[in-house]
Amino acid sequence: MTTSYDCTAAEQRAAGLEHAQRAIRENKCVVFPTDTVYGIAADAFSPLAVTLLLASKGRSRKMPPPVLIPRLNALDGLAADVPAEARRLAEAFWPGGLTLILHAQPSLDWDLGETKGTVALRIPADEIAQDLLTLTGPLAVSSANRTGHAAAQTAADAEAQLAESVEVYLEGGPRPADGADALASTIVDATALPLRVVRQGAISLDRLRGVVPGVLDIDGNAADAPEPAAEPAAAESAAAESAAAPEPGSA
Repeated sequence: MTTSYDCTAAEQRAAGLEHAQRAIRENKCVVFPTDTVYGIAADAFSPLAVTLLLASKGRSRKMPPPVLIPRLNALDGLAADVPAEARRLAEAFWPGGLTLILHAQPSLDWDLGETKGTVALRIPADEIAQDLLTLTGPLAVSSANRTGHAAAQTAADAEAQLAESVEVYLEGGPRPADGADALASTIVDATALPLRVVRQGAISLDRLRGVVPGVLDIDGNAADAPEPAAEPAAAESAAAESAAAPEPGSA
């Protein structure tokens, strides 16, 4: 039976975390707040639990969930051949809105879907999420919504979409907590060098390059990459379009 807990109240928070820990151990799904949006979680080491998570979202194995971890020292237990550049980003932006795609440790007994030997890792900057991860260890987590629908910013939003496919809902108020628009984590592919942004999100490219200047943008361009030279006819067309465009803010 689905149960929701108001984690803004200390007593319900403790009961909710205990129930969520038990549900994870029983291969069931839970919903909880992160620093970006609400997430639906399952035991990362249980193929059954991950299958239930994907089914709850209406997602195929071709879109494997990332894994949230409680501490930086869990990085090397789950990922292999971590580049120094990726480690610097993790040290700078974890906990926070950065997901790193890395080579998974080949010895791990898990099945997250069609990962091609990789794993996407993040540490969320949220107290409730941190408390749960400390109790459970690494969790396979995806945004708490049906695929193709808006990401849930409260547990009630998530329950409206996921209903009884989830055992426990931990309500912690709106996420992001400051009332800003929902913004997913930035994803960086760290399986090869140079590192490359594959999804723009909460951590800007400028901030990433402040730590690792060589990070490529989503189009594969370096920070100092020259603009490609335009053909004469194309340049004239672009100039004409620029001249005809309205000023920002105009109708």
